[in-house]
Amino acid sequence: MFGKKKQAAETTTKKTGGRVLKGTVVAAKMTDTCTVAVERYVKHPKYKKYQRRTKKYLVHDAGNSAKVGDKVEIKETRPVSKRKYFELVKA
Repeated sequence: MFGKKKQAAETTTKKTGGRVLKGTVVAAKMTDTCTVAVERYVKHPKYKKYQRRTKKYLVHDAGNSAKVGDKVEIKETRPVSKRKYFELVKA
């Protein structure tokens, strides 16, 4: 009883593919890369007023399929470069 190690229960956790965000393409001038602006609607902690917050992400776009103004879905992936860690799912 004292000599045996207790075996941990094996857990089966499904690995998620990362975050999926929706946004608008604001720049597509780079090779295999586009810039996507993602907007979110948040409440100000002190004044309780809702505000739109925008963040821009560099997205891997193999084949340069996205054009400026397109509504797209992006998915988190492994880092492709220093600032690029999202890939284009739907154009």
